[in-house]
Amino acid sequence: MDKTTLDTIKAKAKEIRKLTIEEIGNLGSGHIGGAMSIADLLALLYYHKMKVDPSNPQWEGRDRLVVSKGHAGPVVYAALASRGYFPLDWLKTLNQGGTKLPSHCDRVLTPGIDMTAGSLGQGFSAAMGMALGLKMDGKPNRVYTVVGDGESDEGQVWEAGMFAAAKGLSNVTAFTDFNKQQLDGFVKDVLDIGDLSAKWKAFGWFTQEVNGHDIEELDRAIEAAAAQKDKPAMIVMNTIKGKGCNFAEGVEKNHSMAFNMEKAKEAIAALDAE
Repeated sequence: MDKTTLDTIKAKAKEIRKLTIEEIGNLGSGHIGGAMSIADLLALLYYHKMKVDPSNPQWEGRDRLVVSKGHAGPVVYAALASRGYFPLDWLKTLNQGGTKLPSHCDRVLTPGIDMTAGSLGQGFSAAMGMALGLKMDGKPNRVYTVVGDGESDEGQVWEAGMFAAAKGLSNVTAFTDFNKQQLDGFVKDVLDIGDLSAKWKAFGWFTQEVNGHDIEELDRAIEAAAAQKDKPAMIVMNTIKGKGCNFAEGVEKNHSMAFNMEKAKEAIAALDAE
């Protein structure tokens, strides 16, 4: 990746973070922690890796993205608005009456959403089904999907993992947002998931572990994943929950937080000062 591209993606990641903070601040509360930890990934995917056409969200040739950890919807919306799928003003309507941007992503309501986020684990399973369908149709599209570390407590995630390996879904690149925290506390205290990389490798996946906030490292991992010919790929991203939001980054109880626009503006100013 050349320096110009890298600088552009870093700038877009910061823009997505600022939009997310403002979006949730305007509502007054929301899932800030797990949204901020995947902003770098979404900037890289939407601005460099995925084949997409914001003017034609249902373009058959597009790559698909399923964010299975559905509570991260606000950052997905910020990325989509930034990329031009819909007006930035829509972000002010997050989770309000009549909105096209509900708390959890809905493919019927929002341009650019490829799969509705339901119960944790469901999106991941749906992504595997989408990948199988594309493979059966002989289409070259890739399916990208993001699963949470707390979400990985769900047995459905591992059933889908077995299915993908058995079917040789080499058109899948998955990411675990391993930010070490979930709704009720630290993952290691709620239900320790141990060595995720070893688990996914044992399930038959090509597995890599990276710094989820290092754009270049992520980019190399995605390239290596795409080179696989007979197995799905999992990229375990070591991330920081709340990354880039000064009052949420790395603190406890940051899964969902209440804050007003004054606090949001202070956090945005702190990001601008970096």
